[in-house]
Amino acid sequence: MAIKIRKEDALNYHQQGQPGKIEVVPTKPLSSQMDLALAYSPGVAEPCKDIAENKEDVYKYTAKGNLVAVISNGTAVLGLGDIGPEASKPVMEGKGVLFKKFAGIDVFDIEINEKDPDKLIDIIASLEPTFGGVNLEDIKAPECFKIETELKKRMAIPVMHDDQHGTAIISGAALLNGLEVVGKKIEEIKLVVNGAGASAVSCTKLYMKLGVKRENIIMCDKEGAIRADRADLDEIKSQFATSRDVTTLLDALKGADVFLGLSAGNIMGPEHILAMAPNPIVFALANPDPEIPYEVATATREDIIMATGRSDYPNQVNNVLGFPYIFRGALDVRSTAINEEMKLAAVYAIAKLAKEPVPDMVNKAYGDAKMAFGKYYLIPKPLDPRLITTIAPAVAKAAMDSGVAKTHITDWEAYEVELQKRIGIDQRLMSRVIGRAKKDPKRVVFAEADNKKILKAAQIVQDEKIGIPILLGNKEKILALIEEHNLDLSNCEIIDPFENKDKMKAFGQQIYEKRKRKGITPYEGEKLMRDRNYFGAMMVDNGEADALISGLTKDYPRTITPALQVIGVKPGVKKVAGMYIIASKKGTFFFADTTVNVDPTADELVDIIGQAAEGVRFFDHEPRMAVLSYSNFGSAKGKTPTKAAEATMKAKIKYPDLIIDGDIQANVALDAQLQKENYPFSALAEKGANTLIFPDLTSGNIAYKLIMEIGDGEAIGPVLLGMNKPVHILQLGSSIREIVNMVAIAVVDAQQNN
Repeated sequence: MAIKIRKEDALNYHQQGQPGKIEVVPTKPLSSQMDLALAYSPGVAEPCKDIAENKEDVYKYTAKGNLVAVISNGTAVLGLGDIGPEASKPVMEGKGVLFKKFAGIDVFDIEINEKDPDKLIDIIASLEPTFGGVNLEDIKAPECFKIETELKKRMAIPVMHDDQHGTAIISGAALLNGLEVVGKKIEEIKLVVNGAGASAVSCTKLYMKLGVKRENIIMCDKEGAIRADRADLDEIKSQFATSRDVTTLLDALKGADVFLGLSAGNIMGPEHILAMAPNPIVFALANPDPEIPYEVATATREDIIMATGRSDYPNQVNNVLGFPYIFRGALDVRSTAINEEMKLAAVYAIAKLAKEPVPDMVNKAYGDAKMAFGKYYLIPKPLDPRLITTIAPAVAKAAMDSGVAKTHITDWEAYEVELQKRIGIDQRLMSRVIGRAKKDPKRVVFAEADNKKILKAAQIVQDEKIGIPILLGNKEKILALIEEHNLDLSNCEIIDPFENKDKMKAFGQQIYEKRKRKGITPYEGEKLMRDRNYFGAMMVDNGEADALISGLTKDYPRTITPALQVIGVKPGVKKVAGMYIIASKKGTFFFADTTVNVDPTADELVDIIGQAAEGVRFFDHEPRMAVLSYSNFGSAKGKTPTKAAEATMKAKIKYPDLIIDGDIQANVALDAQLQKENYPFSALAEKGANTLIFPDLTSGNIAYKLIMEIGDGEAIGPVLLGMNKPVHILQLGSSIREIVNMVAIAVVDAQQNN
């Protein structure tokens, strides 16, 4: 099911906090008068003089080499048409965000109020000194063809109109692999293209470069087949005019091997699919609705191979598989163009990657352990971390081989490491977790459902199919809040404990049986069930829900205590622990214990180490653990270094496969080079630590809260480790996004708990 987007949610997203989706962040320190003097006057004069003598030094001293212009005049925006440059800006900002997220490329979006193609060409060409590349976007056909062609002639930096070439490259890879699956030769297939816009024309031209014969192509537009005898053809359509005796799309599809649709939704029926040759390949790429519904097409023919532009069906043709990595490779060799060789290199790289074994993290992200090359997996998934290290090098090499690269890469292994560092490869952690949750949503009981943040988060969880919310609290108050905030939670179950007297009594008896030797009487047991944290925990314990979320409005101890008393810890676990995930530009790091154990003993630290290791693996990372103190391997004496060293020694014995060392200072633990120089014996000297074990709650709690407030990292958590069933405690005052993230973690936890 496609994600349901509400107007209010979309508008709130774009205006909350600082309006828009982008900002400019300095890359150099600006903390002193000297810094300012170097950044601007008088120090800035020195690089200016060097660049004046040698223009290529602009790549050495400025951001040009990693800066792309995303440019539009707003004449063909998404499915909205000519809505003007101002209205196109949210889309261009969004494109910039994708460049940054997937390839570490900075973007200035530029919306130009000009429809005359010649004037637009002049404006864009004049911007060349600023940018390392130009991504043209949402410019209508046929003007877009002239604009791109002329800019390529005039500009000595990479220029690409993604609407034309992005879909062509991704679908081209799918075509090659689809033909391999069905055993057909590309030079023999009959291709029907429906649509004659920028993307359709570019796709057709690229397919011809891949081997499709011109005489085997029929292109259709809204008037039907583009025939040579039609009087309404422009120069672009005339290139694809056929002399065959076909008029309609149905005529054209008779005996066709491949259909490519870049037109409008729901214009085809079963008869169109049935007219095609055996083992037909259908790329129905109209958005949001394909030319023929996926369910209809696959029900009509079992031998069909199908791709769409949607994420909820196999073989999504998504431009994000291409443009970030194509520009990345082009920028990294200072290419003067994005030529045909580079585009073809991207096609073949994408096609090849789909044939390689799918990493576990990708399978888990999409909830499909059997994902493998075949009719349902023709192209890689957008969250595959190998895309950047596969496509960018292929494009860069093609630029070098075709003579458009100004610089050359010689150490490809080092380049791969650099690519991963550019994007902080681990920053996709929550995307993978949410993807895994969607594949098998579980019932999540919200103990604080009489709170508007919780209800808004529940709506997102429901809409995105992350989980199945159960709202716990006063029914009348919950319904009033839903109406007040215009939420749609009609499908959510609402449970009011005070309307379930029998259930409260039964749960009270159960807690009495569990804790009668702890001073609980039957009366007190039933009284405890008035607390929704106890009631919700009992629901999970009885299998009436799969996970519990709470803690938004209450302090941590008051929230965790009911769960510990009702659900308890896993067998063999002595104490639970709390872990935070810190996602930063330098990677993903795990902090434990940050929320539960005040001053653990060395033996309790060993238990925390074991739970943290299991938790880190839950997020598809191999733990490299540092037990922290203010000392490095005995360099200072005291209770904390002694405890950390003892815990490390015992953990190495109990968990011999763990990469772990300590006692060690935090900065040293994270700096592998510093360890190699000073402590080469350290188990962490090769790659540094990604998991930090704090000696006490004070240090762990202070560390993660400082990072949340003044660091550059995003803190996700706290993740409660060691519970017998999924219970996750929100940080007091969590944002809606943080609540949704925690629900996704709880759902995946519940999936593994089954």
